[in-house]
Amino acid sequence: MEQLPVCLNLKDRRVVVTGSGQQAARRACIAVRAGAHVLVVATERSDALDEAARSPGVQIRIGQLESADLDGALLLFAASGNAADNERACQLAHGRGVLVSSDHNDACDFTMPSIIDRSPLLIAISSAGTSPLLVRLIAERLEATIPATYGRLTRFLGNIRAAIAKRIPDRRQRRHFLETLVDGTVADLVLAGDEPRAQALVEQQAEQFTARRSSTDVGEVYLVGGGPGDPDLLTFRALRLMQRADVVVYDRLIGSPILDLVRPNAERIYVGKKRNSHALPQEEISKLLVRLAREGKRVLRLKGGDPFIFGRGGEEIELLATEGIPFQIVPGITAASGCASFAGIPLTHRDHAQACMFVTGHTKTGRLSADWASLLQPGQTVVIYMGLAYLADLTADFIAHGADPTLPVAIVENGTRPNQKVASGTLQDIAAVATQGGITGPALIIIGSVVSLRDKLAWYNPSPAEVAAATARFAPPDEHPPKHRAAAASE
Repeated sequence: MEQLPVCLNLKDRRVVVTGSGQQAARRACIAVRAGAHVLVVATERSDALDEAARSPGVQIRIGQLESADLDGALLLFAASGNAADNERACQLAHGRGVLVSSDHNDACDFTMPSIIDRSPLLIAISSAGTSPLLVRLIAERLEATIPATYGRLTRFLGNIRAAIAKRIPDRRQRRHFLETLVDGTVADLVLAGDEPRAQALVEQQAEQFTARRSSTDVGEVYLVGGGPGDPDLLTFRALRLMQRADVVVYDRLIGSPILDLVRPNAERIYVGKKRNSHALPQEEISKLLVRLAREGKRVLRLKGGDPFIFGRGGEEIELLATEGIPFQIVPGITAASGCASFAGIPLTHRDHAQACMFVTGHTKTGRLSADWASLLQPGQTVVIYMGLAYLADLTADFIAHGADPTLPVAIVENGTRPNQKVASGTLQDIAAVATQGGITGPALIIIGSVVSLRDKLAWYNPSPAEVAAATARFAPPDEHPPKHRAAAASE
């Protein structure tokens, strides 16, 4: 995060603006709209300033900015359009402890975002000054999709907040109730301008809600596939449930960019596993989901890839079903599909493979337990999950059972992520290639002639800067636990 977004309370605070152009006039007007008292210091008058001066709270002084102009000021907008003048204004402001936004970003303490105003609802979009054009385009799209009446809904929810808090004192339950209002008929009535009916319905629904909650309250479990790593590959449904959860139970393969999309105040519980090292045994994870749901919580069980493909999701929902715990299942893009696609390797191809088999190399012996006659069919791609630790043994077994030693093989590490790495070779040399390439996992092994298409079809080539940034951002969460520990639940 390049900058910290904040919403400043400028009511009755002093703001100074320098400049006489349209930019200065816009800064003055937006500060006044936020309740500030604004002094504009300009070397000459202009039509733009005269227009701004019509707003109560805007004062104009012709001349150079002086230190006394900054007495009691909280902010300075240096908007003269002249680098030297802006630099001088910034120096004066910094000497008085005043925060500065400048046309010339090097001297900035803050930048102004593009604002979508649905007061009291505000949406701010910023690129930290790097791409105003992109910010404007995004703002235009949001302006068209967020109705002006959302401001009315925001005020309505603010007006009933205290009464709802008194009636439903538990924060988590109160948030659940408010979500039903926003997603239901109450919000529709408010947006349509019928607040009296909306208020009556709130009273009715609050009474029904508290009556239900007085009985035994059981929450729900969301079993969600987080995909292979790229957050853009999450489904809409996954994102929606990630924002509704009270607590998230997550694995090692869930990197920070995906975990950061979970509701910020959701409690986080790490249960990740490494080979031969379980943070929590599978049986205990299943029991944990039951316990959390019995506490009335919405539990997000977030798993890498797809929970039903070597994700042990079936084991977890078996216990939930036995215990009568409601649950939902959201499939995710499995590692085989995601990693192969981003590596430029089609799992099936008319000229190479008419079938694909998924197997796991994570066995007690490290040897595949599959039927080798079925595994070594011609025109078939084999994808091995969790087999990197036994790569040399696996490839030796393939050759020993009759596979061509020159059959192409690829290993995709951190697939779909900017720090993705692909090592390719053949059955007889891929183990050495992986060692030389520093492949350590998590990784997927793809065996078959389709791998030979990679040189032609490889398309995903992140820049070195993206790779460097991703190395830290996509690190497994147990490598930097302080960022991912539980946060107190709140609205």
